[in-house]
This record gives sequence, structure tokens and C-alpha cells, in this order.
Amino acid sequence: MQTLSIKRFGFAIASASVVSYLGCVFVMLTVPKDVAIRFFNSLMHGVDVTTIMRWDMPIGETVLGAVGIFVLGWLFGALIACCYNCCGKESGSRETGSRA
Repeated sequence: MQTLSIKRFGFAIASASVVSYLGCVFVMLTVPKDVAIRFFNSLMHGVDVTTIMRWDMPIGETVLGAVGIFVLGWLFGALIACCYNCCGKESGSRETGSRA
């Protein structure tokens, strides 16, 4: 069984999370409010996000949010890789021969 690089997998999850976060920022900046609300309501399985949406988020908070998402994404990815490496080991002898 292959092992995952904890650092590389953490970085991959963190990068994907930041791209997703920036995609969310892009949607908020480019579409009308009612369209954004409908879009995010559909992502939240019908939960009404109207009361929690912020339309005046400063660039500093946006950058801080992206950094926070990156850190949390890296930690989450590292945890997944660590669990995969520790819990996914085969018991007994190594696989040999061809695979079916």
C-alpha cells in the first residue's frame, strides 16, 4: 500500500480550499445580491442565508479569511493523510504477484 505525504496532501487540500474560498468571493463580487442569496441557499440545502450574508467585507478580512482557510485546510489534509497512513496499513505479509 502506498503512503501519502502529509505535507503535500495538506498543501493540496489547503490550496483547493483557498481556490474554493476565492471562488465564493468572486461570486459575491460579480452577481446581484438576490442571485448570490439563491446560489448560497441552494448550497446550504435550503437554509436561508440572507440574515448572515455580509456585503461590505473589507479586503483585509478577505485576505485574513483566505489565510485562515489555508491553515485549516492544511491541518485537515494533514490529518487525512496521517489517518490514511496509520489506519490503512495491511496486516500480515506484503502483497506480491499480479493484481486481479
